[in-house]
Amino acid sequence: MTAHQIKNISLETIKIGFGVFLASVGLKMFLLPNGFLDGGATGIAILLSEVIDLDISLLLPIVSIPFFVIGYFTINKRILIKSTLSIIALSLMIHFENFDPITDDKLIIATFGGLFLGGGIGLAIRNGAVLDGSEILGIYINNTFGVSIGASILMFNIILFGITAIVLTPEIAMYSILTYIVTGKAVDFTIQGFENYVGMMIISNKSLELQDCFLERVGHGLTVYQGVKGYGKRGAHSEREIIHLIVNRIDVRRLHRMIDEIDEEAFVIEFDVNDIKGGKIKRYLSSQ
Repeated sequence: MTAHQIKNISLETIKIGFGVFLASVGLKMFLLPNGFLDGGATGIAILLSEVIDLDISLLLPIVSIPFFVIGYFTINKRILIKSTLSIIALSLMIHFENFDPITDDKLIIATFGGLFLGGGIGLAIRNGAVLDGSEILGIYINNTFGVSIGASILMFNIILFGITAIVLTPEIAMYSILTYIVTGKAVDFTIQGFENYVGMMIISNKSLELQDCFLERVGHGLTVYQGVKGYGKRGAHSEREIIHLIVNRIDVRRLHRMIDEIDEEAFVIEFDVNDIKGGKIKRYLSSQ
């Protein structure tokens, strides 16, 4: 094993460990003292702990076993091993942590409990581990029946929250749904990052002028595709260059001004980019 690989594994372990800590804070400081649920395997464990009065630190690994058995046939074995160890670590932290609840406001509990739990889950996922088995179930159903992962997890949690409303109270079920929504958003932000990138595809009769302008005034690379046979109001064209570049959202208006200076009739497509790797993105705060 090379030094670079050891460094990567060490960083992954530290990040997953911090994710486990965040998730345990969300559970022990906010959700568990008030009986609030999250979705997935964690929600099942919390619900069972309320019903049969057994410590969630014991229930969480037990509830996760069926999901990881499914995962053995579904996901990468390295991910499975890291996920199993992460669940065990989360259970141990929940058992030994002794946080005191800091508020009895149910809205604050649902919101910040979801933020901490979602941040921890997202950080673990970003580094190749799963803290909740429902994602594994979603992957399995998608591979077997073609149902999307999101739809599978949603249906799973609808059933879970329905049972919660019957077994506990509708109020707890509704606050648990709010917790689940906040957790999901926190997971998305953690995985995708807070950096907002935008992809742009530009089709113009003045492609070369635009390319020179971008390279000179923006300063980072772009990609040019060769388009073939489009048809518009000017008739058929056998060849057309398509400029493709990724920019920080703060640069978008500036690029539009540059495009308008050269070709006001250019066709521009914008789309969100969740993350980028490699290359070089320069940020310009000054307008030109």
